Amino acid sequence: MTTPSRNVRWFSELGLGDLEQVGGKNASLGEMVSHLTDLGVRVPDGFATTAEAFHRFIGDTGLAERIAGLLDGLDTDDVRRLAEVGREIREAVVGQPFPEDLEAEVRTAYEKLAAESGGEEASFAVRSSATAEDLPDASFAGQQETFLNVRGIDAVLLAIREVFASLYNDRAIAYRVHHGFAHADVGLSAGVQRMVRSDIGSSGVLFTMDTESGFQDAVFITSAYGLGEGVVQGAVNPDEWYVYKPALRAGRPAVLKRGVGDKATKMVYTSDTTVGRTTEFVDVDPADRRLLSLTDEEVQELARHALVIEEHYGRPMDIEWGKDGVDGQLYVLQARPETVESRRTGAQERFRMQGSGPVLVEGRAIGQKIGAGAVRVMTSIEDMHEFQEGEVLVADMTDPDWEPIMKRASAIVTNRGGRTCHAAIIARELGIPAVVGSGSGTRDLADGREVTVSCAEGDTGLVYEGILDFAVERTELAAMPDVPVKIMMNVGTPEQAFSFAQLPHKGVGLARLEFVINRQIGIHPKALLDLEADPESLDPALRARITETIAAYPSPRSFFVQRVAEGISMLAAAFAPEPVIVRMSDFKSNEYANLVGGEAYEPHEENPMLGYRGASRYLSAEFADCFAMECEALRHVRDEMGLTNVWVMIPFVRTLAEARGVIELLGKHGLVRGENGLKVVMMCEVPSNAVIAEQFLEYFDGFSIGSNDMTQLTLGLDRDSALVAEGFDERDPAVLHMLELAITACKKQGKYVGICGQGPSDHPELAEWLLGQGIESMSLNPDTVVDTWLRLAKLS
Repeated sequence: MTTPSRNVRWFSELGLGDLEQVGGKNASLGEMVSHLTDLGVRVPDGFATTAEAFHRFIGDTGLAERIAGLLDGLDTDDVRRLAEVGREIREAVVGQPFPEDLEAEVRTAYEKLAAESGGEEASFAVRSSATAEDLPDASFAGQQETFLNVRGIDAVLLAIREVFASLYNDRAIAYRVHHGFAHADVGLSAGVQRMVRSDIGSSGVLFTMDTESGFQDAVFITSAYGLGEGVVQGAVNPDEWYVYKPALRAGRPAVLKRGVGDKATKMVYTSDTTVGRTTEFVDVDPADRRLLSLTDEEVQELARHALVIEEHYGRPMDIEWGKDGVDGQLYVLQARPETVESRRTGAQERFRMQGSGPVLVEGRAIGQKIGAGAVRVMTSIEDMHEFQEGEVLVADMTDPDWEPIMKRASAIVTNRGGRTCHAAIIARELGIPAVVGSGSGTRDLADGREVTVSCAEGDTGLVYEGILDFAVERTELAAMPDVPVKIMMNVGTPEQAFSFAQLPHKGVGLARLEFVINRQIGIHPKALLDLEADPESLDPALRARITETIAAYPSPRSFFVQRVAEGISMLAAAFAPEPVIVRMSDFKSNEYANLVGGEAYEPHEENPMLGYRGASRYLSAEFADCFAMECEALRHVRDEMGLTNVWVMIPFVRTLAEARGVIELLGKHGLVRGENGLKVVMMCEVPSNAVIAEQFLEYFDGFSIGSNDMTQLTLGLDRDSALVAEGFDERDPAVLHMLELAITACKKQGKYVGICGQGPSDHPELAEWLLGQGIESMSLNPDTVVDTWLRLAKLS
């Protein structure tokens, strides 16, 4: 058996047991090459220099004493002195020749790897791997340099010295100090790996969990054109996908959500072989920006690789990948433990805005928190000394080099970047809210302006003018008491589903499809159908606007169906296996008219609340094709993806004829009560529903009481009119009588009965009355779930 070299080790010789010799990154590459290749995970070959070689390079040349002297007593909060010391150390390391034996072994390994990789035309990535890097409780990721498209042995040798020197860049020095790592205890290994030609393909980062909420059953994937450093650095706003693990394991369609990033630039090769100048950013063709950079099949293949890796390591993983534009294959370039969400405890901390104001800037929300302070626009790392504790850091691209001031910021705003860029990862680790990819933060926010940065309102991060009030609520979720009723939630925002699902719950009692359509689509369904059937029938400006919006999807119809399916599946996956009751669209005509193109298709009604809505709309010939698309989306989620926890709910059913008609129509579209466990319930919100509840229940599997409309129609008042608003009260005896009729009928027939509305939260005595009536569930807005749960527990 060959004795392992002291200086150079091949990936195929390495595993996780070699972390002390080659660092976390290279040990992990070796682990995958050795154990996961036969399972279909492709990892480009390469070799690594050892930590022993690094320590001898530093120690035997006299560098170690010089470095120790410079770092002794260094105040890393003095950013100017930190920069001076770091620069002096790095210049010394790069200028120091390698010991002869180390250089000879690197040359020999390079010749072998180059011959196997295409000879002189081959290029390589030279990456750092610190021996304390990517431990479960540390995140050194991105602190050291990476050099791409390195060609020729001389360039590789120089890149390795540059990598060694980067152990002493400003952010790495500061990180070790702040996290208690002794400088001399951290060694460095350089990995030399065959390049994947993602410069003419695509690349990105994926996590085997949702990085914002900690939801474990989804793989989160980002992708952009060109080399992956563009995504990692935050220079590109990438495409995004969520993939549902249980569906993937079952061999079913598993894409929960697709998001098109602007992908304005991409990193590609240059013809310059000088280390540090081998790549550049170029603009992406505008037509390509509107498309997705991966197919669903490729996304699911990446997710399958991610599952293999996660199952092998036994923990959530952070993985970099690349698609080779020459051979079309997908490769794993790095894999390391996810280091932030995996440290979550059982306590739920929720930030909630209490004030409001003009929104100055929007972007991607990182961190689900809120911060406020005066703006400090930073255009250069040289100006870091000006930054004051508690300011809001605003920059074009917040590079991790800025970690010394990031930890002092109350919030961060960047023009560029996605949810997996280094800036986002560092912000999460520091527990600071960040709005990335805003596009205009440095232009629209001025130094000294007071702002509030909210990342607690969904996927979109908002920068409000002024210092606004917000609240922080902390709940020990493991200690929630038993309650005599199922507490469900009203959720219509798919982007918040994973977060809301971390609250105690028994499912979703009301998922409003019109919310999904409004947020995910925003276009009138008939305009989409007309665009597909006869594009010339639409106004040219409208046609152009819709065409640009749907560019990433195969057709106008598939855009609607897939986007609705995405919204429903996100909700269903987040709350599985608990039921998610999806109410079919209940837009009124004036609300439909507000969608893009909507005015051409909607009638003017004096009282839309009582007009063309609910079951009567579904049954009309004018809306038949639109309803068919909603049904197709639901059928895909339930029957193709396997999310059979989705129930269907029909709103505003006025008559028995409508009840019978809508059930028959659902059946024609493949949604048959009882088939594949499908339950169809009805919104009990019209007095006729309660008066002859037993007859309506012949067509449905239960009722969900809509207390708002039931109160309005029972008392004969317009709840939107300030003139009579004082009379609106769900506790009125007439309303309670209607509720009692509905609950009694459902209980008599052994069918589901719940209520979706804020009455039980607003009025404790109403909640107590409902418990006495034997209501099965109460569906509440998420911000009232914990308080109502605790209050109801006291009543039992």
